[in-house]
Amino acid sequence: MSPRIKTKYPGVYYRTAQRIGGSGSEKVFYIVFKRDGRTIEEKVGRQFKDDMTAAKANIIRGDRIEGKRKSRKELRMEEEARRAETLGAMWEAFKEAKRDNRSIRTDINRWNAYLDKEFASKPASELITLDIDRLRRNLTKKGLAPATVWQALALLKRIVRFGVKRGLCRQLDSSKLHFEMPKVNNIKTEDLTTDQLKKLLKAIEDDPNRHTANMMMLVLYTGMRRGELFRLQWKHIDFQRGFIRLVAPKGGKDQSIPLNDAARKLLKAHERTGSPYVFPGLNGGPRKDVKSAVARIKKNAQLPKGFRPFHGLRHVYASTLASSGKVDMYTLQKLLTHKNPQMTQRYAHLRDDALAKAAEVASEAFGDMKNEGERKVIKMEGHKGEF
Repeated sequence: MSPRIKTKYPGVYYRTAQRIGGSGSEKVFYIVFKRDGRTIEEKVGRQFKDDMTAAKANIIRGDRIEGKRKSRKELRMEEEARRAETLGAMWEAFKEAKRDNRSIRTDINRWNAYLDKEFASKPASELITLDIDRLRRNLTKKGLAPATVWQALALLKRIVRFGVKRGLCRQLDSSKLHFEMPKVNNIKTEDLTTDQLKKLLKAIEDDPNRHTANMMMLVLYTGMRRGELFRLQWKHIDFQRGFIRLVAPKGGKDQSIPLNDAARKLLKAHERTGSPYVFPGLNGGPRKDVKSAVARIKKNAQLPKGFRPFHGLRHVYASTLASSGKVDMYTLQKLLTHKNPQMTQRYAHLRDDALAKAAEVASEAFGDMKNEGERKVIKMEGHKGEF
C-alpha cells in the first residue's frame, strides 16, 4: 500500500493506486475526522473513476462531521437492502417457496409476460396505487381478457403479501397502495342436455380405464373436485359412519361430505391396488393427471370442445340438487364445500324455479276446487224458481 500524502485540506489525504479502467495510476482520497470521541477514517472516492478531488473530499468531510451525509459503507448497505427489497428479489423467494405448487409454472409465465420488465427492479416500498392502475390499463390496452388482467394483478398482490409475511419488506401503507381489480364474470357452468348427459354416461361406462371412469362417476354422485379425487386415500373414507374426508392442499382446511349409497357402492366395488390412494398415479403415488382418458371419453360422448368433464359433472350434481327443490342453498353450499354463499348463488335460480313449480301445485289444486264450486253455483242458479 502506498504511503499517505497530505493535501492542503486538514483531514484529507490520498494514496496512489493502479487506475481502474485505464493505464497508469490515480489518487484515492480519504478523510479523517472525530465523532463522539472516536477517530473515523473513510475512503471517499477515486480521482478518475469517481471524479474525486481534494476539494470535493473536504466538502464530504464537512458534511460527515455535521451528520449531513452517510458513509460509503452505509450507502452501500442501504443499496444492498434496497435491492433485497425489490419485487424481483421477492419474486425469486416466492418462486422458491412455491416450487412444489402445481400452479407455479403458470405464475412463472405470468411474471415473465406481464410483471418482470416493469417491476423486477422496483422496491416494494415504492409501489403505489398509480403503478397498479398503470399496469391494469396497459394490459387492458393490449387486448388481454379481464380475467387475464385480474390474474396478473393478483400475482403481484400475492408476491407483496408474501414479502411482508416473510419479513422481506415492511408492511406497506394501505392508503398509498390499493389493488383495484378489473370486473370479471368468471361464473362458468357447463350445462348438458339430457341427451348429452346420456351419451357421456355411456362413454364413461364403456371406457376401459375404470379408474378414470369411476372418478368421473364419483364427481356426479358427490360433487367432488378433481384435485380432491387425486388426493383421496382409502383412510379418508369412513364407510361405517358414512363420510368422505376431503383433504385440502397445504395450508387449507380439511372438510367432510356425506357418503351416499351410490358413492358407497362404487367405492366398495372399486379395485384396490395396494396403494393408499383410491385413484393412484405412477408407482402408486398421488395422481397428477388424467388427460388422455378424459379426452377419449369426451370425444366418444361427442361433447362440445369447451366442456370440462370434471367441472361439468360437478355442475350437473349441483344443478340436480338445486332444481329438486328439496335442498336449500345453505345445505348445497356445504355439500359443494364452497367457502362463501356467493359461489353457490349461481344455482339459486334453479331452486327458485323448482319452488315456483311446487307452488303451482297448490294453485292448480285449489283452483280446480274453486272452479268446481263455481260450476255448481251456476248449475243451481239455472234451476232458480223451480222449488
